[in-house]
Amino acid sequence: ELTDATFGSEVLEAKGVVLVDLWAPWCGPCLKLTPTLESLSVEVAGRARVVKVNVDNCQSTASSLGVSSIPTVVLFKDGKEVTRIVGCHPKDAYLKAIENA
Repeated sequence: ELTDATFGSEVLEAKGVVLVDLWAPWCGPCLKLTPTLESLSVEVAGRARVVKVNVDNCQSTASSLGVSSIPTVVLFKDGKEVTRIVGCHPKDAYLKAIENA
């Protein structure tokens, strides 16, 4: 799980594909999405990283990304946002986003 302090180096300065899950522990759909993204992280290991950002603990990061509802998954490639998926979706939607990055 990333923090406001580590987000820049771990995502914005990272080479390759990073899928960022912006979530909160009180969010039901976020908790429902967690096992899907954990499974996805194993499946895409070596091709992409999956990281989590708790919006309650990282309000600066959430604000800078313009996140207004959660779960929000933002896909970055070489530090630049390439796509954003809001809400809880099947694993294939996130896999397709990674493959198209």
